[in-house]
Amino acid sequence: MWRYINGRMSRRFLSTSCSSARGWWDHVRPAPKDPIVSVNEAFLSDPFPHKINLGMGTYRGDDGKPFIPQSVRDAEIKIQRCKLEELNSSAVRTKFVQECVKLAYGNDSYVVREGLFAGVPTLSGTSACRLFAEFQRHFYPDSQMHLPDPTWSNHHNIWRQAEIPVKTFHYYHPDTRGLDFAALLRDVKNAPDCSFFLLHPCAHNPTGVDPTQEQWREISYQFKVKNHFPFFDMAYQGFSSGDLDKDAMALRIFLEDGHLIGCSQSFSKNMGLSEHKVGCLSVLCQNIKQVAALKSQLQLMSHAMYSSIPFHGISLVAKILSDPDVEALWRKEIKVMANRIETMRTTLRQYLENLESSFNWEHITSQVGMFCFSGLTPDQVKQLEKLFHIYMTPDGRISMAGVTTSNVAYLANAIHQVTRMDEEALSSCYV
Repeated sequence: MWRYINGRMSRRFLSTSCSSARGWWDHVRPAPKDPIVSVNEAFLSDPFPHKINLGMGTYRGDDGKPFIPQSVRDAEIKIQRCKLEELNSSAVRTKFVQECVKLAYGNDSYVVREGLFAGVPTLSGTSACRLFAEFQRHFYPDSQMHLPDPTWSNHHNIWRQAEIPVKTFHYYHPDTRGLDFAALLRDVKNAPDCSFFLLHPCAHNPTGVDPTQEQWREISYQFKVKNHFPFFDMAYQGFSSGDLDKDAMALRIFLEDGHLIGCSQSFSKNMGLSEHKVGCLSVLCQNIKQVAALKSQLQLMSHAMYSSIPFHGISLVAKILSDPDVEALWRKEIKVMANRIETMRTTLRQYLENLESSFNWEHITSQVGMFCFSGLTPDQVKQLEKLFHIYMTPDGRISMAGVTTSNVAYLANAIHQVTRMDEEALSSCYV
């Protein structure tokens, strides 16, 4: 600190523990690594030329490289041709949020026509979830967030960092490798009234298991009975069915039943904009007065967290969603991407069955979206990494975007080998 000594300014450090640089961070311990980050780090450090990364969460083409849709390139050209006054920052941000809400609930939805939504641009879907968690903590400080078991691992981190207690509800049945619908409904009914639930509207991460239309209607009904609040994290719209509207079915069912809804949207996957970090958080409201109040609160909180997000990504998404020609092309490209993943599912299953594997691999094609919850054990995942240089998260989640025509046979054989080794080891115990 600075002091006057003999009429001159002089700097002296107080001899207290606080003045020493040593000791400030001695109590800080390394945080546990995110499993997806760990997989990517291990993959990058492996010098084997034919290694396979099945841990990524973004789409890849059949060449294994990141895919940028032509619709995104066309939108970029159109933006460059725009006059300066047409790129007003505030107007584009408002247009962006409006187009995101249309994509979620439909162009002819009454919430769009009447403007009954409050929304802000966010740093991809992660930031949208984090901002809603902050909003929840501020206005419902005694609430909890119910997450499906399993869910994207970062969901737990997001609500934990916001100091919102997390509970889980049944979702996946490991024996059937499908939806544990009865247990899910039981947990919804047994949760305290007015609870917050996070739901994946399509292409559930990590299981690839989605409720049917009839099941969504029953879930919505039970939410209405219990007055629960549904928060949808929609990171993979289009990848479940190849149809953007069909993949938004769950939100539209809940809207039809009169729910107020929170929604996180990300364009990292379905537009190939992972480096632009473009997302949106929107919350439906009952009236315009609520819209103004919620929008002001979301803006205040987002400004404190990240101020604003890069403008170029917002401009691209707004242009794609608002330009009929570009949007039509994007919808076709979404179908192509979804079809490629579906083809890889069918091919992987066929290869495994042709190897006369004794395991049932039907779930590979019954699950949908970017991910396949393979049923492989953590030990089998380790063997795939050690013996075959194939990388995935310990829970056996396979990113189907990492499966290509050039590596699917190798992958099937590797899976067959590690599952057969476990089967043979088990058989030897009874000899």
